[in-house]
Amino acid sequence: MLGFELIYDWLKQMQFLSLLEDMEQYLHYIGGGAGALALTGVAAASAFYLASRPSSERLLWPNEDQTIIEGSELIRVSRFSKDCKDGKFLKYLYEDAQTLYECFRRGAKVSNNGPCLGYRESYSKPYQWIHYNETLLRAKNFGSGLVSLGLQPGPNTFIGIYCQNSPEWILTEQATYCYSMVLVPLYDTLGPDACAFIIKQVDMSVVVVDDDAKCNLLLERAPKCLRKVIVVKEVRAATKQRAKNRGVEILRFADVETLGTKHNHPELPPKPSDLCTICYTSGTTGNPKGVMLTHENVVASIAGVLLQMGDHRLRTDDVLISFLPLAHMLERCCENSCYMEGGAVGFYLGDIRRLSDDMKALQPTVTPAVPRLLNRIYDKIQSEVNRSFVKKMLFNMAMSTKENELKRGVLRKNSFWDLLVFRKVQEGMGGRLRMMLVGSAPLAENVLTFTRCALGCLVIEGYGQTECCAPITLTVQGDHTPGHVGPPVACCCVKLVDVPEMEYWARNNQGEICVKGTNVFAGYYKDAERTQETIDEGGWHHTGDVGMWLPNGCLKIIDRRKHIFKLSQGEYIVPEKIENIYIRSQYVQQVFVHGESLKSCIVAIVVPDVDVIKCWAQETGIPGTLSVLCAHPEVKQLIMDDMITWGKEGGLKSFEQVKDIYLHPDPFSVQNGLLTPTLKSKRPQIKSYFTPQLEDMYKKLT
Repeated sequence: MLGFELIYDWLKQMQFLSLLEDMEQYLHYIGGGAGALALTGVAAASAFYLASRPSSERLLWPNEDQTIIEGSELIRVSRFSKDCKDGKFLKYLYEDAQTLYECFRRGAKVSNNGPCLGYRESYSKPYQWIHYNETLLRAKNFGSGLVSLGLQPGPNTFIGIYCQNSPEWILTEQATYCYSMVLVPLYDTLGPDACAFIIKQVDMSVVVVDDDAKCNLLLERAPKCLRKVIVVKEVRAATKQRAKNRGVEILRFADVETLGTKHNHPELPPKPSDLCTICYTSGTTGNPKGVMLTHENVVASIAGVLLQMGDHRLRTDDVLISFLPLAHMLERCCENSCYMEGGAVGFYLGDIRRLSDDMKALQPTVTPAVPRLLNRIYDKIQSEVNRSFVKKMLFNMAMSTKENELKRGVLRKNSFWDLLVFRKVQEGMGGRLRMMLVGSAPLAENVLTFTRCALGCLVIEGYGQTECCAPITLTVQGDHTPGHVGPPVACCCVKLVDVPEMEYWARNNQGEICVKGTNVFAGYYKDAERTQETIDEGGWHHTGDVGMWLPNGCLKIIDRRKHIFKLSQGEYIVPEKIENIYIRSQYVQQVFVHGESLKSCIVAIVVPDVDVIKCWAQETGIPGTLSVLCAHPEVKQLIMDDMITWGKEGGLKSFEQVKDIYLHPDPFSVQNGLLTPTLKSKRPQIKSYFTPQLEDMYKKLT
């Protein structure tokens, strides 16, 4: 114990009270030593320490974070804006920043032309910075170049972008705003057919891409309206010839900038009501839906989030790392929030497996995140500590101590346990992280608590949809309780409506989540039918998610009205579509596809076709009843291989293919309560009936 006593005395002399407190707890845990000599003094010091912490570390939870508007509908609004109760929802934070065009210019002003866009050429080189004024000039020149190519300024001109996160992405975005044009992002998981559909639907003549591969993907199914492809990097001569044969001109990004410099067309700034972007979502069957978002929509959502962050909102000295796809509104809103406050954004090099290398080089203070990333970090740490009894003991003590601190409102990363246990995790994310915003999919409670303890930074979890520019609700600073997504943000109001078929009732504080406010989209592009299905006559957007109000006024997501769910990486799954493909297999009589928002893959319950399986078994020489055959590994492999083959032929993406199956000998029926009288699957009942098997499959896959 001598080593601990020396450390204890040194900490006491140096007045490191935060470390002293943790050392005392540790010594008390293992018994004896210096901790037994100074319990009273440490307790007093601890009380003084907690009382004296700055607000950035000692977080406060407001007593009332939302309010209920009187009436039968139980509409809930944020208390962070006093006008919400009167139906006046937040539109902006600053008079001089009511469009994304104005937001960027405000950032340039408040940062005094500070660093804006960070990039690096390789993992061995440091980040280089483009400052705000240079970014604005280059964006204006690129926009002028687009006008010089024949594009008309105004909200009826659509510019496509199919690029990895990069400075050129932001330059293109700001270029469109300089001339009131509309940005339409494309992304890989849409697939070539969906990309072609989007280009044709919006009559897009110009798309910006970053490399040769994406250029060829566009050319593969290029609609006739596509006339020009602007490339950031060099492309092969064969690609240029292929484009020429299809009547498409390939231009270099830098050349368009130069062209704009020569002509210097006057800017045409947008109005708040002008269309800002069309963000296509592939969340359902059929063609993707184009979510129309105005400048007011996006700025309102940014304002609502920043207001709810309170003292922890973004600052001019913040650095945000950009790695989530800019094609999605979560990342777009995070970055535009940073630009409005004059912060800097650094872009990762493109390899998510080496994200830690980018973070170590950039040392960000703020990052958006998705559950899949945090799950990987958690699993890696768990795997490491489980190898050693000592490591596991220290990890559990560290978690226990830091969880207790969270409950007392203390958030820090300078404790004894941070230095001993969590330093490696923190350094892996750059070492300066002060805030993390988690969205896209639900985050497991144990992973959320671990993240808060290990990183020692504010972790905010939100719920939203593309149709609402991302945020609908957001956890409030100082709330350490996992398992919910916070109260409404100040740019909208939320109500729950009855879902009779699922027995959810608004009077019980359960029902489908409906949203109305300044962040709610204008509708789906050229799709009035689906717009009317989503937005009712009262202007309420029906999300399709089922929620429950908790006693503290926070929202908890508990179900999905339609049988569509999102995996942990943010990909949507439509189980009926997958089942309709798998059922073509000669070996499959019935199939139930299942997934969970906390998992990254899907599994299935399969009822084999008894006649086909028995025939195959006899030919193969495998004896037994159907129940015996269902437990046979060769039978399982046969059926699964055939299902995967059918899935590939049916065009299923890799995340839409099942990763494991359970064979069940008895068919789903009306009699056993698993089918409706019209012979449709009763999904909640099937899920409940096979819960042990589903859990077992996921356990084996981890």
